[in-house]
Amino acid sequence: MRPWPRPSASASAAPDFTVKDVGGKTQSIHQYRGKIVVLDWVDPECSFDLKHYTSGNIPSMQKEAKKEGIVWLSINSAGKGLQGDFAGAQLAGWQHKVDWSADSYIRDQNGQIGKAYHATATPGMYVIKKDGTLAYAGAIDSIASNDVADIAKATNYVKQALAEIQAGKPVSVPVSRQYGCTIKYAG
Repeated sequence: MRPWPRPSASASAAPDFTVKDVGGKTQSIHQYRGKIVVLDWVDPECSFDLKHYTSGNIPSMQKEAKKEGIVWLSINSAGKGLQGDFAGAQLAGWQHKVDWSADSYIRDQNGQIGKAYHATATPGMYVIKKDGTLAYAGAIDSIASNDVADIAKATNYVKQALAEIQAGKPVSVPVSRQYGCTIKYAG
């Protein structure tokens, strides 16, 4: 799978989708036009995701985003029955355990959304500006490890992109290489 094209001044629109989330609510990119959106590819069984979730790193980012009116959508593109394909009570238990607090959790079992974004690993992160263009695509931060101690040492690319967008500045690191667990696409 090829990486997402480098976002630029003439950035293309983020791929749209319309799906039902695990709560039955319809989610799409176009419904959030006028708001900043973070897409967070997640695998509840991935040690890299667990690093950022159990440490409180991603949950605190989700809570801060909500305070600032930023929409946060968690997407799981694992195929049915593959690693991390949590549903029902198993998903609810994981969300409670890690203090998950995004706006929505989407199961993308056919991989359509993940493939449209060229998502390759979890946690894969994407930031979409208010005008619907992709501003950032890549890793959550600059240190590709599953060691919690590295969080404090790393440059958090998502926080950096959000701060720069909100300040009206260009995103200084618009793309990075995703690291973590390979997304287990169906077929």
